[in-house]
Amino acid sequence: MTTEQTRSPAGLVLPTYGRDDQSHPALNTPGYGSSALRYPKQPLQYLPQHLTEITGPLLGQDRCGEHDHDLTVQHDGEPQGERIIVSGRVLDSGGKPVPNTLVELWQANAAGRYLHQGDRHPAPLDPNFSGTGRCMTDAEGNYKFITIKPGAYPWRNHDNAWRPAHIHFSLCGQAFTQRLITQMYFPGDPLFYQDPIFNSVRDEKARERMISRFDLDTSVPEWALSYKFDMVLRGPEGSVFEDEEDDD
Repeated sequence: MTTEQTRSPAGLVLPTYGRDDQSHPALNTPGYGSSALRYPKQPLQYLPQHLTEITGPLLGQDRCGEHDHDLTVQHDGEPQGERIIVSGRVLDSGGKPVPNTLVELWQANAAGRYLHQGDRHPAPLDPNFSGTGRCMTDAEGNYKFITIKPGAYPWRNHDNAWRPAHIHFSLCGQAFTQRLITQMYFPGDPLFYQDPIFNSVRDEKARERMISRFDLDTSVPEWALSYKFDMVLRGPEGSVFEDEEDDD
């Protein structure tokens, strides 16, 4: 990702990240049917932003509850499925850590269903799993979640279409104008080859950076397996971030 700064009519500097068109999907990706309804068909218009949008809201530690990072203890009972640990670092170019930034995730449950009124997949909901979490990175850019491995789910994009298991991540930065979103996949998933969202990323190496790394060393014996997933804001090792509308 490249950093861009634009200036509003009021003279305020707007921190944003430039789009990496070499690895990012085209806005209209024919294989991904929903993109035909989502990509802009008219020239983009500048939306003035003022001090409220640029500096707020404050996205600090007070946004995180005691159990927000542990999706397995947020309800009265334990959720169904395989317990996993997902951890890594948020980094800038050159491996510089990004401290004190809000990391959010959302995902389907072990049966491949979201707790969302729009999800009509005939898989069971889990009363002990909401599928959302958040935490702050520490001084070295580290984050950590405890969750349940999500299941694959059908999504009607093409014949017998299934999305590979994945977790959505949102990095909020210091203001909403800096928000970045990506998806984390699991190694060895047999559904990679037929998923147009995954394959719309043009750079093969960039696609590989969307796949987490199984890490036995940080697994907890007899309790949970562990996956590592670093998110790099920009540079040659930058992660692939998506538009906020593309949230399948």
